[in-house]
Amino acid sequence: MVPDRSRPILVVDDDAKIVRLVRTYLEREGYRVVEAFDGASALAAIDDHRPVLVILDLMLPEIDGLAVLRTVRDRDSTPIIVLSARGTTADRIAGLGLGADDYLPKPFSPAELVLRVERVLARTEASRHPGPRPILERGGLVVDPDRHSVAVDGRSVPVTAVEFRLLIALLEADGRVLTRDQLLDAAYGSDADAILDRTIDVHLGRLRSKLRDTAEAPRFIATVRGVGYRAAAIAPAPPSASAGTPDGAAR
Repeated sequence: MVPDRSRPILVVDDDAKIVRLVRTYLEREGYRVVEAFDGASALAAIDDHRPVLVILDLMLPEIDGLAVLRTVRDRDSTPIIVLSARGTTADRIAGLGLGADDYLPKPFSPAELVLRVERVLARTEASRHPGPRPILERGGLVVDPDRHSVAVDGRSVPVTAVEFRLLIALLEADGRVLTRDQLLDAAYGSDADAILDRTIDVHLGRLRSKLRDTAEAPRFIATVRGVGYRAAAIAPAPPSASAGTPDGAAR
């Protein structure tokens, strides 16, 4: 699938040399680029330009990159690649857990960054336009793959592209257990080897929170300890005082 080049890519970094370098490589591939050098300007540029993707440094003046990432994820699912000198395992888990679609530590290869841009855009487009697929319904949860929409008990639930792919994978598995490696493949495709498997736990924790689900009494996503995750048994919407645990076996 050809990446969308009708909208620009936003490059956010307080180092002007890095911004120029990334811009040069992206423009060689035919992308339009807009720039921002601090967190406040980044948020303004997202509102003004509606970029198809954001390349985001974490160590920014005004508002730091994690705060920018958190703010964007509270609003929409714009693809975000973190590009940062903060490359520890904890930093990567924090960035990916907040909803980043990829994380590339500095120093980096500009050619690799362009490749990751293309892969993230291709995954995003594929998840939004996968061809005709049936609507998935499970105990008050309704997922429409064609519209890229999620609702619980009639309430619209905003999810990221990664969260959406994970939810689809679990529902399509129809109760079968998926390992973290299988879920990484579903979420990140060919880039899965570069992603920490613990990131899946963070993504699914955020997804559960959005669905108002819990690990202790799972309505939609059940943990199978030592193995992975599965779609929970169909449960009635929200338990009354007399209702039992929807999926006690998965505690």
